[in-house]
Amino acid sequence: MSETSVPLVWLEKIWKSFGRLEVLTDVSLAVPRGEVVCIIGPSGAGKSTLLRCVNHLETIDDGTIHFEGKPVYRYKQNGKVVVDPERRVEAIRAQIGMVFQSFNLFPHLTALGNVIEAPIQVLRQPTVEARKHGLELLAKVGLSEKANSYPHQLSGGQQQRVAIARALAMNPKLMLFDEATSALDPELVGEVLRVMRQLAKEGMTMIVVTHEMDFAREVADRVVFMDSGNVVEEGPPSVVFTDPRSPRTRQFLQSILNRNGAEVQADESASTA
Repeated sequence: MSETSVPLVWLEKIWKSFGRLEVLTDVSLAVPRGEVVCIIGPSGAGKSTLLRCVNHLETIDDGTIHFEGKPVYRYKQNGKVVVDPERRVEAIRAQIGMVFQSFNLFPHLTALGNVIEAPIQVLRQPTVEARKHGLELLAKVGLSEKANSYPHQLSGGQQQRVAIARALAMNPKLMLFDEATSALDPELVGEVLRVMRQLAKEGMTMIVVTHEMDFAREVADRVVFMDSGNVVEEGPPSVVFTDPRSPRTRQFLQSILNRNGAEVQADESASTA
């Protein structure tokens, strides 16, 4: 089997609990290279936990995570549980970029400083090389003029774009987005989604937990609907959004449609008041 035919990430029968609360139940998901997978579903469905398991921010209880065809982090081998040493875990994590709801920028570093910190400290890139690449990435996310600005001088949308540039600075093979726009004011959401759309066009493998249904419909190669710790349904956006098989998926999408309609009516009422 060629390298390109092996999924970049394969989650095999993943289980995860917090105490007595089962958050993920026998979840399997394969993500080929270059594919954009959008995960949708109600709060508490396990979406963010699934994402955090992919880069080992959460430890799975059972199942196997495969990265580039090899089991990683914690897995069974010859009937015994194997736990990867920290050095291997860090090497895998360095290939996976993650963008959170909160921006998590270092407040004492400029935008450029935030972007180049990990390449210098983790990858041991020469400072000159890291700065050159960092400036290129800030230009990519539309923030060339903000290289020397500190986080408190940036809008939420600008901070999130710096966070994306920071993740890209490690030259990741996979990008994870955990509700990257949910903490932003509505007028700032578009500027972050534009960057994500561009990454998708460039062929970046992405797993995106999102409540932005239009983005998922437009950009995703595959949409995964989760509920109560399970993958209820997955398929192309054209199928999941227009002809879902599961009644639970239909119910969720209808609730989103109803909510959005109510928001539009409220906006129109406010504008005419």
